Amino acid sequence: MATLHEYYSYSVLFIFIAALLDRYDGKVARALGQVSELGKQLDSMSDIISFGVAPALLMYEVVLVDFGFVGMMMAVLFIVCGAMRLARFNISEANGYFTGLPITAAGTFLTLTYFVATTFHPAFYLFLFPILAFLMISTFTLKKV
Repeated sequence: MATLHEYYSYSVLFIFIAALLDRYDGKVARALGQVSELGKQLDSMSDIISFGVAPALLMYEVVLVDFGFVGMMMAVLFIVCGAMRLARFNISEANGYFTGLPITAAGTFLTLTYFVATTFHPAFYLFLFPILAFLMISTFTLKKV
């Protein structure tokens, strides 16, 4: 909502707060013995909004809006690949590794670029969005931290 009202700094702050909370929500649930399949699905829904929709919309409004349809498609591509990444995560067995770039990392990184958006040509984001999208759906593995 902050992005839609052009309060971009608040958008960045809220996304970073979501990242901080996301880091600990699972630990708190496990500590309280409240782990459930419903909780896992709700966490993924929260992740697609906080690290897919919110960063894509923010950076679309800040740098991609002038690219019209192509800019919109870059934002949609990022969101769709993030959703695919989360769906794959939800059906996979926990093995201590992430397959593909987690949406939390991709969304947080995209949000971080807000601070340097004026130093890059807006066309840079026509490459960054699909690169991050591809990394989310790729099959490389990362050890969980």
